Amino acid sequence: MSEPLLSKLAFDKPIVFVDLETTGGSVGVHRITEIGVVEVGPNGASTWTTLVDPGQPIPPFIQQLTGITNDMVRGAPAFESIAADLFARLDGKLFVAHNASFDRGFLRGEFERVGLRFNPDVLCTVRLSRALFPAEKRHGLDALVERHGLVPSDRHRALADADLIWQFWQRLHGLVPVDVLRAQIDKTMRRFRLAGDITEDLLDTAPAGCGVYAFFGENDAPLYVGRSVRVRQRLRSHLTGERRSSKELKLAQQVRRVEWRATGGEIGALLAEAQMIAALRPPHNRVPRASRADPVDAPWPFDGAIAFEERDAADGARVFHIVDGWRYLGHAPSLADASALLAAQAPRAFELSTWRILQSHFARGLRVLPLSRPSVEPVVTATTPTTPTTPTTPTTPTTPTTATTAIVAPTPADAAC
Repeated sequence: MSEPLLSKLAFDKPIVFVDLETTGGSVGVHRITEIGVVEVGPNGASTWTTLVDPGQPIPPFIQQLTGITNDMVRGAPAFESIAADLFARLDGKLFVAHNASFDRGFLRGEFERVGLRFNPDVLCTVRLSRALFPAEKRHGLDALVERHGLVPSDRHRALADADLIWQFWQRLHGLVPVDVLRAQIDKTMRRFRLAGDITEDLLDTAPAGCGVYAFFGENDAPLYVGRSVRVRQRLRSHLTGERRSSKELKLAQQVRRVEWRATGGEIGALLAEAQMIAALRPPHNRVPRASRADPVDAPWPFDGAIAFEERDAADGARVFHIVDGWRYLGHAPSLADASALLAAQAPRAFELSTWRILQSHFARGLRVLPLSRPSVEPVVTATTPTTPTTPTTPTTPTTPTTATTAIVAPTPADAAC
């Protein structure tokens, strides 16, 4: 190795410095031709490298850039034959690479093809260099070689470039105070292996649009409930974000399981979030307290249950939220389904949170549709309630309105997720 191991490290867990050569830049189209790994841990540093048969021709300009020809990879092992050994080398270690999303993406794709889930914590040295040296304009590997006096042995070969990243890592310990370097590494690192069964793949299945989510810790204890207009993005921010506060970091470290529910709209997310907080009472949420001015019950300003429509900003899907007697019952994709959901609900107690949320939206003109429990086509005549703070029998508009004009959008200040 280029320099002896350092006595005081900014990151004291096992690390792998990785570089790949490929047939091109597209994960879904191209394949790996060479892998180079520098492993650094308590017992020192070691190297591992192999050519890989990509199963496809190497374009001439790639051959010229890397020096890896079709003849060189002919007879080399296919990725599936080295996958288990390579996975064992990388698993559980901090994955460090230059333009790390490229290397991680190719390896993740190759591992998926052989049935292995590859979700290491990742540190990109391009991003780390930008964070530590913001006055510099160039942060490519050639720029780091020139700026930090790194010693290349064979540029654009996998192990040689992995060694350059390892050299850069060592140089940083002499250029930047360890505490500063440690803090920047923590901010820049992306944590793809989160906790328990939570992985980046799992987060990919979360709703892209509006919804609510809940975090659970050890023994399935509830930790936190939240809402967002972009649930998937918000979950990534919580669990893999680069600039988390100490409070958010502490929460992320406790999470072992996550649940979510699409709500189709912002008001629905407000209602569902309030219900979940009341039911779970998670310690990282502030549970709203009832004041003396809050009612323990309140007259319902309609003759029966009502629905109001929202549209999911992510996919435009319509949803109808069902409310009966200041109780939020959920949502359905159609009025017919809303009536069926209403018929299946058991009576519930007055929900102060639902009263707090909806009475202000009613006052702002939220349009609602009366629902009936019998299994007949629901009435679709729009109804506007009277002021909820002084409930009376709701008035019926002179001109019925269909479900396509069921809502008036709430103001962002009251419904922002």
